[in-house]
Amino acid sequence: MIAYVSGIVESITEDNAVIDVNGFGINVKISADTAARMPGVGEQAKLYTYTSVREDAFQLYGFLSQNALSLFKKCISVNGIGPKGGQALLSVMDADSLRFAILSGDVKAISKAPGIGAKSAQRLVLELKDKLDMDDSMIRREMDSTSSDSVTADTPQKQEAVAALIALGYGQTESLKAVNSIENIEELDSGAVLKAALKKLF
Repeated sequence: MIAYVSGIVESITEDNAVIDVNGFGINVKISADTAARMPGVGEQAKLYTYTSVREDAFQLYGFLSQNALSLFKKCISVNGIGPKGGQALLSVMDADSLRFAILSGDVKAISKAPGIGAKSAQRLVLELKDKLDMDDSMIRREMDSTSSDSVTADTPQKQEAVAALIALGYGQTESLKAVNSIENIEELDSGAVLKAALKKLF
């Protein structure tokens, strides 16, 4: 219904922005990630929007990119994940990270979003994995990095460190990324790798 809202930022909270459009204050629901990336109060902003219409409410959900809006629409097409759930997903990770988590089947990372349990996360992966494309270069790099540096038998310190991180409650994707980002890993034992990875995750 409303493709985007463009105007001066009147106020920002963690989940809402008020945009002054020619003297009209428009409330737009935003994710925590969007709030952190928004221009400051008094500055010009453009939010691509999704209109949610219910019997008791008319709400706009805003995104700084069409990429994020597109992913949000895909997420809320999954049964049991409404606009609130879609916004929660994009509050705990940005659009690229969420797309990567879905493509890699990282249920643990997805279920960290408030209101998104393991079953909903599994359904999200099952229904969207084949609907997401790999055009985005950042996603392609992430997938290539994970597959090329994957935990194998010839890197036991990686295998043990990732297993330990997963046991501590971290998702497979973030554990792999943390371990793979450690420099000179071949010179460290598994305990040192684990400590280094935990520092990167904090």
